[in-house]
Amino acid sequence: MRILLASSEVYPYSKTGGLGDAVGALGKALATEGHHVGIITPLYRGIREKLSGLRRVDWKFDLPLGTKRVTAELFALDVSTRLTIYFIDKPAYFDRPGIYNDNGSDYADNAERFIFLSKCVVNLARHLPFKPDVLHLHDWPVGMAALMVQHEAKTSVWDNRPRVCCTIHNLAYQGVFPGSAFSLLNLPASWFTADTTEFYGQINCLKTGIACADAVTTVSPRYAREITTQEYGAGLDGLLRKRQNVLTGILNGVDYEEWNTISNPCLAASFSADNMSGKAICKSALQERFGLTVDSHIPLFGTVTRLADQKGIDLLLTVLNEMISEGIQFVMLGSGAKHYEELSVRMAERNSTKVGVQIGYDHALAHQIEAGCDFYLMPSRFEPCGLNQLYSLRYGTIPIVRRTGGLDDTVIDAVDGGVAANGIKFGDPTPSGLTKAIRKSLTLFENKELMTHYRIQGIAADFSWEQSVRAYERVYKDEL
Repeated sequence: MRILLASSEVYPYSKTGGLGDAVGALGKALATEGHHVGIITPLYRGIREKLSGLRRVDWKFDLPLGTKRVTAELFALDVSTRLTIYFIDKPAYFDRPGIYNDNGSDYADNAERFIFLSKCVVNLARHLPFKPDVLHLHDWPVGMAALMVQHEAKTSVWDNRPRVCCTIHNLAYQGVFPGSAFSLLNLPASWFTADTTEFYGQINCLKTGIACADAVTTVSPRYAREITTQEYGAGLDGLLRKRQNVLTGILNGVDYEEWNTISNPCLAASFSADNMSGKAICKSALQERFGLTVDSHIPLFGTVTRLADQKGIDLLLTVLNEMISEGIQFVMLGSGAKHYEELSVRMAERNSTKVGVQIGYDHALAHQIEAGCDFYLMPSRFEPCGLNQLYSLRYGTIPIVRRTGGLDDTVIDAVDGGVAANGIKFGDPTPSGLTKAIRKSLTLFENKELMTHYRIQGIAADFSWEQSVRAYERVYKDEL
């Protein structure tokens, strides 16, 4: 098949979270399976300088955007014979310090920026010689493209228009803007309805993608079920129940070429299920990096996370302030809400030999935390898929997670799987629920033989993209 993916983030060119990881890895996996794949994404600041193989395409966008016309250029990077990344070059929109915001504040023109991106996506899908069979849209920044495809197919000749798939990576982020932004679409007012773009007088980009796509997917089976309920539906549960016949949960995979413990330049030592000695070296190196007491007998917990309520950061900080006095260590890499950043830094300052915190993102350090910790904490209130628990499993670090979304789909607790257990799960999103799970982990830590068993079970778990690709192929072919 010829498949065109569209996303505001694609790793390794851009990333703020799991979206970039997932789209980059999916594109590579589809190409490996023999499909002809293109990925459309913005040319953000710094990308051009890093890519020696970037080439200008003889293509110029000149598209209406409300009352004006906006132009842009197109660049391409041939990753392989079957995979090409198409970069939309519009410096006024994309040459900025951040992708969606700067210093915690969203860019005021985000509606304009990403509706323009969606228009570029449709323009390419229609006119590229590539002629995709499938247009796969990822999250709200390109959600409006589903409506534009539908409109163009109805109002002009578009022979064999592509089947449109819209993937929800996180329903909490929907791209909601004032109703006046509808004019940027240059579409008839008849499309501004509760069945398509309108959402309580505003426009909703993700809702539009869900309503207008031929197929809708989420990034784990349980999350696909959860979002049809009022508790997890974020105001769109009614629409999702209505579209349940085209809604599928497909678990994200892991790029094991990137996330490996054998030939990884980010790690202090290599290790595997057959020889775990290198993991102890990774732990010592991590303790040293953060200025913690270097001692293999102290249980080391860690997380790489967005500091947001969704991730249960309030639970985590509340519990850690109590548990640190009981002889554990904790390291964190992340950024997000300023008050959580400040609370985390203060906790580290008060407990300098027990707690290490780095605000921001550091790719190498993320690998080091995954490899060096004994336990990985993910007390999310909801989690569409989660990738870090999958990285933890492969790195022999035991995940402690809440029973929700993809966390519940991927981690096996002793209660659920007996000897197949590779992690610890808890149910109630409360300090007491998380405390109980951590105390279970401390009991496990004292049993070295059982710890090794959990680690080996985790390393053996296979979350490669092959199974996910097969599921996407069925969605693309409408064979569900």
